[in-house]
Amino acid sequence: MDTGTNRSRLFAERLAEAIARSGLSRTAFAQRADIDRTTLAQLLSPTSSRLPRVDTVVEIAVAHDLSIDWLVGLSNTGPVEAELVVQATTFEAPGPTPTDERLLGWLTEAADYKIRYVPTTLPDLLKTDELIHFERERTAPDVAQTTIATTAARLAWARHPDTDMECCSSTQSLSAFARGEGVWSRFSPAVRAAQFDRMIELVDELYPTFRWFLFDGSKRYAAPVTIFGSQRAALYLGQLYLVLTSVEHVRALSRHFDSLIRDAEHQPSTMQRSLTQLRQRVER
Repeated sequence: MDTGTNRSRLFAERLAEAIARSGLSRTAFAQRADIDRTTLAQLLSPTSSRLPRVDTVVEIAVAHDLSIDWLVGLSNTGPVEAELVVQATTFEAPGPTPTDERLLGWLTEAADYKIRYVPTTLPDLLKTDELIHFERERTAPDVAQTTIATTAARLAWARHPDTDMECCSSTQSLSAFARGEGVWSRFSPAVRAAQFDRMIELVDELYPTFRWFLFDGSKRYAAPVTIFGSQRAALYLGQLYLVLTSVEHVRALSRHFDSLIRDAEHQPSTMQRSLTQLRQRVER
């Protein structure tokens, strides 16, 4: 089946979905878009191998508040290509909020795809309870225990043999953690050492389904983001997310992630050794 036929069938499927979601009859749906019912029937035909004219697509999209990209298969959601999702907690240590449920839902939806992740601090899957309590103390101490449970659930998800997850961090961010610099100045050396022990243990256990790369932060920059396969990407902006569903946006962020991996100084296969060396910088 050629690409044109695939796109025309996808258009017909999404048009049918839009009609069903509108609650209108086919006649009323067509009238609102100023097209006749015969034209609508042709557009819905599963045997059609041609996409409609551009002006017809535009009329349908404008009349029914639909995304043109979604109708023709360039986006994975309907009217919304990007949205801001408010989050009162950090991405790596969420509390029991509807936003967290959406994030976990997106992980489930993308179960057959590669998850790609640039954390704000350390990868959430690898955090100790002490680190979570430390972060919750600064933002939402009352949800620390729930956060610990949520993190454990994510770790259990990552332990599934079909999981495919990549993570990229800067070497400088881990070095700052080892030395207790910046936000980590009140995080004691003993607890930081325990966090390194936890990471050393888990990167070995989870490899190769979880692969962690380190890049030189003096040469590259990466904002916190999670890319859920080809479905969507969530950029963390500080207590809210910019969620992108446009195919081109998700592809662009995936290409950016690819470039981080190409430039990585430390590879997943040697990450255990790299973390062991960084742990030695923790002051006793």
